[in-house]
Amino acid sequence: MEEIQSTSNNKAIECAREFFAAMNVVARIEEGVIGDCDALLIRTDDAGLLIGEAGANLQALNYILRRVIERKTGTTDAKLMIDINDYQRRRFDDLRDKARMGAQRVRYFKKDVALEPMTAFERRIVHMALQEYPDIATESVGDGLTRRVVIKLSTI
Repeated sequence: MEEIQSTSNNKAIECAREFFAAMNVVARIEEGVIGDCDALLIRTDDAGLLIGEAGANLQALNYILRRVIERKTGTTDAKLMIDINDYQRRRFDDLRDKARMGAQRVRYFKKDVALEPMTAFERRIVHMALQEYPDIATESVGDGLTRRVVIKLSTI
């Protein structure tokens, strides 16, 4: 199983190299892990352009590059993330800290705390970060671009 995963990651790295070369972006690409997700860690001087405002370009790049990798490797659901100059890793750490602070506020004030709207991946980070707190529950509410996590006291 590990050999198959490594071969798949090597193909993913090669696809990413071709992708960035076609964009005339010089990048160093390595394997890594962010949270519980396999990642392609990309180092480049063009990070600002690739990340975009509030990570919007990076989010689109993640989607497009995953689809390219799926097509070239024959997989149906590439489970990996693209991280450029540690942007995603820092965002992961910030969200985890924000979730824990929110849990502390819920405990102290005994009121639900609604976080800002987030992507599905970001909401997943918050849910995972607070699983270790038995007295805290999380719930995603809202639709589309307004979907957010609400942190509350557990009723169990």
